[in-house]
Amino acid sequence: MSEVLDDLLFSRRSVRAFLDEPVALDDLKAMCVAARSAPSGANLQPGRLHILTADPLANLVVDLQQAIADNRPFDHGYSYFPKPMPPYLKERQRAAGYALYEALSISRRDLEGRRAQFAHNYRFFGAPVGVIVTIERSMGKGCFMDLGMFLMSFLLKVEDMGYSATGIGAMANYASVIEQNLGLGDDELVVCGLAIGKADQAHPVNQFRTQRAGLEEFAQFYGFER
Repeated sequence: MSEVLDDLLFSRRSVRAFLDEPVALDDLKAMCVAARSAPSGANLQPGRLHILTADPLANLVVDLQQAIADNRPFDHGYSYFPKPMPPYLKERQRAAGYALYEALSISRRDLEGRRAQFAHNYRFFGAPVGVIVTIERSMGKGCFMDLGMFLMSFLLKVEDMGYSATGIGAMANYASVIEQNLGLGDDELVVCGLAIGKADQAHPVNQFRTQRAGLEEFAQFYGFER
């Protein structure tokens, strides 16, 4: 069993504060190539990465912050969460959110503080590199599974190269803003964002951990001797 793989899997976490250090272009290319080795049904290889830094990233952040200031309605092209949310999943969602806000000393009743923290999603948490992930609108639901494996491969390669990242599902809330900024075609659906850089290990937001479900909650074994 590979201890290196275990270390990558169990040490990887969502990082929401970054150092002001650039990410080399060659490193980003290596992450992309490694990610594309992920399994893909019928070898369709769905998903595209729009990778930004410097002025292009800053310009997108400005547009997103303006959308927030204008109270622009969300216009995501798909539903990220189940509707309605089952109670047991709502409990997990709340626990993760409370742990995040507690790490930042934001009380549960501090609605303004929570809104301000949520707005950091649209700044890519200050990372030097922001990524917009898209998928062709014509792809079937199974292709989202392939895209998930592609993104997990990308995230593991990020860790392997000494960087950190977080996924930003909230980025799809302002899909039209992103589409206009990047000049995306009608065939591209904004799925999420990614923030990439060197982790600020001392920042409180990077100290908390979410809990994972126990084995008995998600796996059943058939035909095995106890």
